Amino acid sequence: MKLPEFKMPELKMPEFKMPEVKLPELKMPELTIGDLVAKVPIIQGGMGVGISLSGLASAVANEGGIGVIAAAMIGFRDNAAAKDSEAHVKALTRELRAARDNSDGILGVNIMVALTNFADMVRTSVKEGADIIFSGAGLPLDLPGYLTDGAKTKLAPIVSSGRAAKIITKKWLSKFDYLPDAFVVEGPKAGGHLGFKVEQLDDPDFRLEKLVEEVIEAVRPFEEQTGRRVPVIAAGGVYDGQDIRKMLQLGASGVQMGTRFVATHECDADERFKQSFVDATEADVEIIKSPVGLPGRAVRSKFIDAVRAGKRKPFRCPFHCIKTCDIEKSPYCIASALTNAVKGKLEHGFAFAGSNVHRVKEIISVHELIASLKTEYIGARA
Repeated sequence: MKLPEFKMPELKMPEFKMPEVKLPELKMPELTIGDLVAKVPIIQGGMGVGISLSGLASAVANEGGIGVIAAAMIGFRDNAAAKDSEAHVKALTRELRAARDNSDGILGVNIMVALTNFADMVRTSVKEGADIIFSGAGLPLDLPGYLTDGAKTKLAPIVSSGRAAKIITKKWLSKFDYLPDAFVVEGPKAGGHLGFKVEQLDDPDFRLEKLVEEVIEAVRPFEEQTGRRVPVIAAGGVYDGQDIRKMLQLGASGVQMGTRFVATHECDADERFKQSFVDATEADVEIIKSPVGLPGRAVRSKFIDAVRAGKRKPFRCPFHCIKTCDIEKSPYCIASALTNAVKGKLEHGFAFAGSNVHRVKEIISVHELIASLKTEYIGARA
């Protein structure tokens, strides 16, 4: 007898879908300044004399950051006898055009208020279509007045306090109906001339973290009043991706970095200048008294030792470049010293550098530097 074939009924399991879980994006945020959008929130600091020119600026811009050309005494790099502003205008024009030829990224110019040819440098930057002007070493109270009809150049003052940010914003709104496009807050660990008294450099009340929060608080009422955002950029002592994350968590929209970009192949300085950063120890970094009346952070050199010992370095001033420089009393020409250094003649000058220069161990490409900062930033996430 044949038994009927038995088939197991088909069991249909209910379809199961894993719930959608959104993981945090593992990349740096963009930096937006008006209609400018940088793919990474990093601004390369403008370093004179001739350290950050078209080579470095275009390389940073090509990596998604904001590349910056330093206008300070820019004509001295190729012409030590540049005795009028026209020579510096030509040099800045040349560098801006060269940078634009090599990059379609965001390019800026750093212009110190203390420059005697400040107006010429600003006008040239606007005329040549610089994307943004960064301006410090004084309060750029009249900067918007240099913008021409149709100009798209953004304006970002560099400040060291919330009070300075408030003064500038009030002045710009009342006189020009112009809100700053961004603020760079530079703390006391920066390289070069510092906007602090010597006794403030190690005072916790002036640490960068506190200054960033102070400036964010100072600009908030103006943001509410105008309905527009003013990004705050942290600068001075920012070294790695972990520092970047810390500043962004405090409310900063981005960071500005100078020292790290000196030790890159694309930096416009002589290789001997870059090597001085690699060779510097923590003990080599010191605060000097600059002829322009401000303290400055530099890498110790025989030149600095000689000046400190009272040995005056006689000079002729081809072009009174800094308003606050007393030519008759100055022990040396700051422009000549910095120009010699950037050409690798460190026995006749010195290198300005940030407080973390001793951490620099090698010269790498801008691409490698940005890539390492991204990796560190992601690795530092909370």
